[in-house]
Amino acid sequence: MTAIRLDGKRIAGEIREDVAKDVAQFVASGGPKPCLTAVLVGEDPASQVYVRNKSRACEKAGIDGRTMRLPAETTQAELLSVVQGLNDDPAVHGILVQLPLPSASNGGNGGEGFDERQILDAVDPLKDVDAFSPVNVGLLMQGRHRFLPCTPHGIVQLLHRCDISASGKHVVVVGRSDIVGKPMAMMLAQRDGSCGKEVANATVTIAHSRTTNLKQVCLSADILIAAVGVPEMITGDMVADGAVVIDVGINRVNDKLVGDVAFDEASQKASAITPVPGGVGPLTIAMLLHNTLMAAKLQS
Repeated sequence: MTAIRLDGKRIAGEIREDVAKDVAQFVASGGPKPCLTAVLVGEDPASQVYVRNKSRACEKAGIDGRTMRLPAETTQAELLSVVQGLNDDPAVHGILVQLPLPSASNGGNGGEGFDERQILDAVDPLKDVDAFSPVNVGLLMQGRHRFLPCTPHGIVQLLHRCDISASGKHVVVVGRSDIVGKPMAMMLAQRDGSCGKEVANATVTIAHSRTTNLKQVCLSADILIAAVGVPEMITGDMVADGAVVIDVGINRVNDKLVGDVAFDEASQKASAITPVPGGVGPLTIAMLLHNTLMAAKLQS
């Protein structure tokens, strides 16, 4: 068996086209031009690339993409003040604080390191287009979301648009982060998902790097989602025949980008699999644009 490649880049393009059309209609009807402001602290090369890509995507979608660049030595209090200023600015509809913030060893917060949670908690929930705010996390848990986290929502869109049902299936999510693992599990377990009942109603297991019988847990999955941040941790012998494999990871190894799944091995077992790059990553940015438009509508 050779797995079908799930083309996240193509699907992200479709979503971005839809968002661009919706933005044009919203503005034509008298709404303000949606505005997303990214706050970039320090000189991390990967973060610079991510922010640049987001800015370009905003421009193509008709969204005003802005970037506030701050030095690594910016203090916690100064960064909180910047966030509050964006909260108070009616022209800004979405706020994105680019993570990770500089560590203490890189001069972050005057050498003391940042309290990332305090910074993220300070973002107005109505402008929290990453859906990291405790308010938005709580609404998601209750099934009455305002915004959905971008990467999990992108995965749901991928499953939906590729006609892959999660309803009644066993989904194993390897990874328990607040950004991907936990919200992914909650979204797939709900009765009625953002793309309907077929991409919800799953039986979900959350596994992680300390799960003692990880191989056996993964082999029980109809849909296996890897979001653990360890290069090629999920090997071919951990994938059941015919399973769908979603690889969220993106890791640089010997100047090559690889995921959390050993792609070549897993492709021989899976029925469908996302590549790295070109799988989940583009969907994350597409859903960020979607959330920015939703934020502009909510604030109008």
